[in-house]
Amino acid sequence: MKTREELQVPKAEFRSYYGRPILKQPHWRVPDVPLYLFLGGLAGASASMAALADLTGRPELARVGRLAAAGGASASVVALIHDLGRPTRFLNMLRVFKPTSPLSVGSWILAPFSAAATAAAASSVTGVLPQVGRVAGIGAGVLGPALSTYTAVLLADTAVPAWHEYYPELPFVFGGSALASAAGAALVAAPPAEQAPARKMAVIGAGLEFAAMSRIERRGGIVGEPYRQGRPHQMLRAGKILTGLGAGLSLVGRRNRLVSAVAGTALLAGALCTRTGVFYAGRASAADPKYVVLPQRERLAAQAAQAAQRGTADGTTPSSTP
Repeated sequence: MKTREELQVPKAEFRSYYGRPILKQPHWRVPDVPLYLFLGGLAGASASMAALADLTGRPELARVGRLAAAGGASASVVALIHDLGRPTRFLNMLRVFKPTSPLSVGSWILAPFSAAATAAAASSVTGVLPQVGRVAGIGAGVLGPALSTYTAVLLADTAVPAWHEYYPELPFVFGGSALASAAGAALVAAPPAEQAPARKMAVIGAGLEFAAMSRIERRGGIVGEPYRQGRPHQMLRAGKILTGLGAGLSLVGRRNRLVSAVAGTALLAGALCTRTGVFYAGRASAADPKYVVLPQRERLAAQAAQAAQRGTADGTTPSSTP
């Protein structure tokens, strides 16, 4: 039962301490980190595509995938180092391997992947040591899925509400986006005769991304507001339109090189918009304290209701005091 003092205290409206944010906004730079998220996904999925293309006798598609993987990984490392400020900070992350830290695990994925992808691409371009290049390409392909999705785990492992709340869905959003971007690179640069796997990747990637984002939207709740308004919503909407357009055109322009190139460009742009939108949604949720406090109050109220139900079922009355 409530005490007399509790009944006399009016229910206060939500406000934070002097109106200041409770969480410190992510200090990651723009466009460094959005590019890092996009390029890592492109590189990982491209490496896996290249390995499968090599094993199924599609040499030109494998070559395009290896070049995209090496270029994406190298540019991703550059973007990460630029955000960190000094190259030594990236090297310091490789001094210790912490399985409980997504950042540490991601660094240990990115470093060997970049080396393997670069070796595979160099062998493909120069023709030197083809067997070594093939082994390196397969190794990069094995690491590709982890590279494509670990950044989603990295974001979800923070206290940022719009990232942490949707930790089950974000890896699927990033995985689908990575497949679509790799397919986009293939549709732009690979010959039409070898593009069939890329078209399937475009459709599968778009479907996976749309399904995961739809689940985020259906879950609703106040934490999902940043995904439904402002700049994040605009970026995510643009990503959905571009990805859907690219996937559709990839099926229409099977023998038309121009249509395939337009489809690939749309897929690449859509993937960049999607990851940028997720990034901005997290920043928006960290800036407004209501996304931290109100969900906590809802969880406490739910726990109190469950305790009251258990007390009623046991024939006891829960106490209002400890």
